[in-house]
Amino acid sequence: MPESGTPGAAGRESFGSRLGAAMAARGPLCVGIDPHPALLKAWGLDDDAAGLRRFSLTVLEAVGSLAAAVKPQVALYERHGSAGMAVLEELLAEARDESVLTIADAKRGDIGSTMAAYADAWLRDSSPLAADSVTLSPYLGFESLRPALDLAAETGRGVFVLALTSNPEGASVQHVGGADSVARRIVGAAAAENRRYPGPLGSVGLVVGATVGSALSDLQLDLGAVSGPILAPGLGAQGATAADLRRTFGAAYPQVLGTSSRDILSAGPAVQGLKDAALRTLDGLRGE
Repeated sequence: MPESGTPGAAGRESFGSRLGAAMAARGPLCVGIDPHPALLKAWGLDDDAAGLRRFSLTVLEAVGSLAAAVKPQVALYERHGSAGMAVLEELLAEARDESVLTIADAKRGDIGSTMAAYADAWLRDSSPLAADSVTLSPYLGFESLRPALDLAAETGRGVFVLALTSNPEGASVQHVGGADSVARRIVGAAAAENRRYPGPLGSVGLVVGATVGSALSDLQLDLGAVSGPILAPGLGAQGATAADLRRTFGAAYPQVLGTSSRDILSAGPAVQGLKDAALRTLDGLRGE
């Protein structure tokens, strides 16, 4: 484990630092690249690898200069088998070439050598799937994520750990324990992990749904103390507004990366339509 307050290997700038700079320069928007079959059809594309590629690269072209990050939903590439994963590899490489930060929404989580293999897949420099960050599930225990946490620190990449999701089933696990809830333990573990990073934003982020409502206060979660980015999916089509995000996250709002997928993607397939939708969302997040 790197010493507290030190950068990763070879003095690389940390993911948290890079993301913080992107949020300051462009605004706190993450655009989900979610090629759902219904969206492909609405765009006039076939539900195959060719349609997937056209969809993905069009979204990147439209929002790459506007969003702080893009978040491809890995499952929607996996459903196309090896051809779909090849498209995802191309998308990640293209984003890297254009200096657009990526969050691979893979929600990986396992133990031992299997977790190390997942870390290698998404966070190792030489991997064709290497992204700037990856989403992780901590429900085999936060410490089971250690291979990914350490490799991210070494390579200047980041992770987003599921903490408080807005799906109804999530409460049956995440809310258990009341004042000492599972979610609170995850938040505390992420805060401790971010002490290894200098600056205001560490590289261990959390996923907290934009539509969790009063759950943060109900469970007494101090997201400001995490000193890491908060990925907040659910903006737009899932019902959350920028005003909701400010109200829900309060003092932690400057750490929040508001995530919109369908609300922006449904404005395609024209590049200008996607740009306009992203700009409207950004204006809301900035309070303009």
